[in-house]
Amino acid sequence: MELTDRFDAAFALASDLHRTQRRKSTDIPYLSHLMAVAGLVLENGGSEDEGIAALLHDAVEDQGGKATLDLIRLEFGDLVADLVMALSDTDEKPKPPWRERKERYLRHLEEAPVEVLRVSAADKLHNARAIVRDYLEFGEDLWNRFSAPASSQIWYYRSLADVFRRRLGGHLASDLSRTVADLEWLMDSPRVV
Repeated sequence: MELTDRFDAAFALASDLHRTQRRKSTDIPYLSHLMAVAGLVLENGGSEDEGIAALLHDAVEDQGGKATLDLIRLEFGDLVADLVMALSDTDEKPKPPWRERKERYLRHLEEAPVEVLRVSAADKLHNARAIVRDYLEFGEDLWNRFSAPASSQIWYYRSLADVFRRRLGGHLASDLSRTVADLEWLMDSPRVV
């Protein structure tokens, strides 16, 4: 597959929308996450539209709501806009409670098409890898940056891994399962300083 000018335009839009954002409690540019998710999608059989949705998957939720979704629809078409919306756990302000949003998103994944599953699995895999990396550096203090406790985060990622293993299969699902298992093992192991 050859990527077209549409992908370049999506990358430029993602950069414009997320330029000042950083990954949670780090100095890492948020754009690095969007690039990594798009890379995982494309490496695992995703189409250009899925790669574009990966670059823009947090745009509606974090950068402008419906107005941003309308822009994405205008620039990249209905399929990309529908994928981006399907990848958002809410566009409500204020956001509903954390557990409610996550349970609703898990139910949504049970019916979602493979394109949504692939981009979502890539997103969650990259997030889980970042959590493992940061846990190795910060230990239990890592959980202070999240709005839900460690046990809830582990429940969510384990539940996601189960859905993706059942509904998607392949490398993304198995890599997420292994990453969650690594995190669980780290949390149960005594830390050597």
